[in-house]
Amino acid sequence: MAKPWYHGNITRSKAEDLLSKAAKDGSFLIRDSESIQGAFALCVLYQNCVYTYRILPNEERKLSVQASAGVPIRFFSVLNDLVEEYYKENMGLVTHLQFPVQKEEEPEEESEPVNLPPQLPPRNFTSSSSVSDSKDTHGDSSKGPEHVRPSMSDTFLQRLQNVDTSGVPEDHLKSIQEYFRNSVCLDAEQFQSGNIGLPYLKQLTLVICKNLTNEISRTLPALEAFQKVVDQQMSPGVGRLKNPVPPDQSVSLRLEQMTKLLYSIEEKTKNAVLDSVMGYDGGHRKSLIPPVTFEVKSDVLGIPTKMYFKVDVDGGKLYFKKAKDGSEDKYYVHNKILQLVKSQKVHNKLVIVVETEKEKTMRKEFAFEDSKKREGFCQLLQQMKNKHSDKLEPDMITIFIGTWNMGNASPPPKLNSWFQSKGQGKTQDDTACHIPHDIYVIGSQEDPLGEKEWVDTLKSTLRDITNISFKQISIHTLWNIRIVVLAKPEHENRISHVFSDSVKTGIANALGNKGAVGVSFMFNDTSFGFVNSHLTSGSEKKLRRNQNYINILRFLNLGDKKLNPFDITHRFTHLFWLGDLNYRIELPSSDAENIVSKIKQQQYQDLLMYDQLTQERQEEKVFIDYEEEEITFAPTYRFERDTREKYAYTKAKATGTKYNLPSWCDRVLRKSYPLVHVVCQSYGCTNDIMTSDHSPVFATFQVGVTSQFVSKNDPSSASEGGIKFMNCIAILRTKSNTKFFIEYHSSCLENFVKSPEGENLEHSEGSLKVRFGSHIELKPIISDPEYLLDQHILISIKSTDCEESYGEGCVALREAQTSNVEFSIALKHHGEKTGELTGVIQLRTSGGKQTEKLYDFVKVERDDSGVPKNRGNDHTNKPPIPINISNPSYMGVGYKSGGVSDMGWSYNMPPRASPPGCHISKDTTQGNISPKKTAQDMGVHCPQGKGSDHVGEDGKPPEMFDNPLYGSMVVTKQTSRSKEHDFPRKDHLNLPEGFAGTSKSPEPEAERPPPVPTPRNRSFTCSTECKNPGPTTLQPPGFNKKPVVPSRSEGGLLPGNRPPLPLKSRGGLPDPQPIKPRDYRETAELPSKGRPPARPTQPPPKEGHHEGVQASKAGRSVK
Repeated sequence: MAKPWYHGNITRSKAEDLLSKAAKDGSFLIRDSESIQGAFALCVLYQNCVYTYRILPNEERKLSVQASAGVPIRFFSVLNDLVEEYYKENMGLVTHLQFPVQKEEEPEEESEPVNLPPQLPPRNFTSSSSVSDSKDTHGDSSKGPEHVRPSMSDTFLQRLQNVDTSGVPEDHLKSIQEYFRNSVCLDAEQFQSGNIGLPYLKQLTLVICKNLTNEISRTLPALEAFQKVVDQQMSPGVGRLKNPVPPDQSVSLRLEQMTKLLYSIEEKTKNAVLDSVMGYDGGHRKSLIPPVTFEVKSDVLGIPTKMYFKVDVDGGKLYFKKAKDGSEDKYYVHNKILQLVKSQKVHNKLVIVVETEKEKTMRKEFAFEDSKKREGFCQLLQQMKNKHSDKLEPDMITIFIGTWNMGNASPPPKLNSWFQSKGQGKTQDDTACHIPHDIYVIGSQEDPLGEKEWVDTLKSTLRDITNISFKQISIHTLWNIRIVVLAKPEHENRISHVFSDSVKTGIANALGNKGAVGVSFMFNDTSFGFVNSHLTSGSEKKLRRNQNYINILRFLNLGDKKLNPFDITHRFTHLFWLGDLNYRIELPSSDAENIVSKIKQQQYQDLLMYDQLTQERQEEKVFIDYEEEEITFAPTYRFERDTREKYAYTKAKATGTKYNLPSWCDRVLRKSYPLVHVVCQSYGCTNDIMTSDHSPVFATFQVGVTSQFVSKNDPSSASEGGIKFMNCIAILRTKSNTKFFIEYHSSCLENFVKSPEGENLEHSEGSLKVRFGSHIELKPIISDPEYLLDQHILISIKSTDCEESYGEGCVALREAQTSNVEFSIALKHHGEKTGELTGVIQLRTSGGKQTEKLYDFVKVERDDSGVPKNRGNDHTNKPPIPINISNPSYMGVGYKSGGVSDMGWSYNMPPRASPPGCHISKDTTQGNISPKKTAQDMGVHCPQGKGSDHVGEDGKPPEMFDNPLYGSMVVTKQTSRSKEHDFPRKDHLNLPEGFAGTSKSPEPEAERPPPVPTPRNRSFTCSTECKNPGPTTLQPPGFNKKPVVPSRSEGGLLPGNRPPLPLKSRGGLPDPQPIKPRDYRETAELPSKGRPPARPTQPPPKEGHHEGVQASKAGRSVK
């Protein structure tokens, strides 16, 4: 189909660009349809708009155009006839075809070294025809004798002479010589005639293996009996093939049977021994994690005191010791350790909250040696909580991602440092290196090993580290690009719907030396996708790499096939992209020595400014909305082999010296649905694996997962849930003149739902505004909030003419509950940003409370740097407001606000009327929520909307964020919510007499709102805010939000002269209900030492300050 107007599988946006450049009415091209396989799309330009018509094949493979109604349908055998016919006028198109738009010529690619797959030996067998051909060739005077091809018999006999046959029995050697001399040609003739069984070779093997056959017949029954004994399932017939090979047939099949049995026996025996040594406990394998001791310091009466923690994961206990080798003074069982609260400002400090008596808690602050020790301690305690949990299914797992370009060299014997995340960058502490991850995903490029050899190497390494025999979930190989997925044995039944695929992006997209392999699966009810890619090499081929990425997105077929409108970026809850992406540092080769110098000085940020991948992502050309942890390790390419001390950045070639500047070629990126829990725990490279010119890269992630949900509510009494979308407006980057509708997809819906056709409002140059006025209500299959708030709605904007998608996005149901909440999401299609969609969403759920997740066990506390250390127990008469604390899994990336939002809403609180003068701010940023790279980047929602006391490490006030846990904040009439809930807390916080809602309030009890069900424990935000006339210092440009008032520390207050806060009078406001949240970061049984008396009548200072109660401990604030 070599026609100038046929452009193959180009994208819709590319077709529009080509037609726009033509700029003539009647210009046209034909491309492959994006929505129907085997169909085409006819694109016609008229009055600067693109009109698209589908060309569909019928059952007889004849083609017809879906043109205007009333025009007779015509069928054509080939596209060429169809195009010729539609050059005529009045054929039902907006205008007749006139000017074909020719396909752009792709630049010629410089061929790069290609490691081809193993080649088969030449089939130059001797036959009558080949002999005559040889004679004719020899008689040709123009051909030299070097072109004479020897017969196959001569070739093999000559090779046999060069082989050492001293150990071969004489009768066997004669049989082999006879086969090569006569029988091999007979086998070849049989093969030509269609008999591919090679009968003469089988006769030879039977002669040679006569004694072996007898031995196999004697050995196999014994091996089968042994396997039955060690097989864990003890199922009948295990170990015997379904169709046993008769003893008089195929020695190779019988050998294969015996080989498989031997491998199976070895594996099952290892598992049986490991199980007897390690055992199982409550469904969790007992990993051999030895007890670990940490040295910490705590303040006792203001004096730093050294003590020790001993963490016994298997025993489920945390010991407190005064001496490292001394006896345990005190211990807490795993279920009495309620919460760990990390200090964000001081990276080595941690608050531990434990239960001392019934409904009484104690919190105490400790300082570790460094932040890595603190992180190791937290990981060990999370492992302990998970190990001894009474939950049937996990709600959090950890994943190891590894990528390594092996450089076509065999790996070294030891790979432990790679899987233990040791080396450069963000690495794991030694105390946590023996904690096994739940899933290991290993991507390799230029891998010279066979699949079994590589998998055995990986399993053996993991067994040495974790004492666990991991199960292979999937493996997929494209030439020398490979991906392997291994999982803990207890997860084998939780993993389902495993798919794998590959895409070639080598020369002409036909060679597999470059490309990608991928694996996808479901872990219970959470979908995962993993892509390992090896993109085009060469510093100057950045655009080619970008196109590689687009092709992989479009053609890698993974995940749920029902999500056909969506590419892999939207098909998975979590998508991880790893590999040798080959993006380079874009600096001239003359800067090579300067680059090496900066690397030695660890000035990585200076070089990352010129990193091609970073630049392309900033310009939204590739990996839009993907996340990558901060790079704090040296470039991983190109080293001299067997050392990591020297970069080999020059290579001698026939065309001259080629420069390969040190670069971060090997990367790990991820993209997750919005408002899901995912935290990167490590990202770096090894120092001691040196067989390749690349260093292996590792990354580990803590990921929240969901399980199949079973409602505990009575179906007859439970209220029906609903998801309503209203007032949706799409801005699309397109020149197409067509109508659009919205498709809604989700696993919480029985089927996808289509909206009515939208109304096109404006059509400016390259942009179209579409309003969908109808309200769409979706009926979820389960209405429990525990289920629904973990769900997401995938949205696709489709055209009515050819039902192709013009943009896709994702909305998290955690954004909204009973009130109407505005949302704004970016639309993307095939890796390009194609517009945005705004609207209002409302979620209606049945009653029910949520359970606490394991990842809520560790939280992050925002420090008040402006408060002196000895003023932590300042309990002036003011409302009890939680201190600024945010869950690390919901901070930083999305729903970022320039000012302070007036309201932070909880997803399970009933709506309340907003007080006069209050407003709600709206977030427009969409994305999944995860920790930012530095402490200063993390944001919280300030209580009461006042200025925060926090000061960044640079001395400047940090940027403020809305709490993204509860989604974006929007203007509605039902917005203000109570922020404290769950149950009345027994603590030592003194409440002011005048504060509405306390026990001393004059308001009658009947006027208070009723208590609400116990929610899932989360971070809490303030629900109301009144007008604040103070000046603003933190409001960035571009956000029309309530200004943030400078904190007391910015106002120049001296540490010892902090004025008490007055009690604000808010006339006409309803009395809030003092429902306390079950959040141990602010709850403690603490001595009331050092509390100053309340002074509610003292005026505030000139500079504004915010009201907040600091969680107290022994007269000082907790950092």
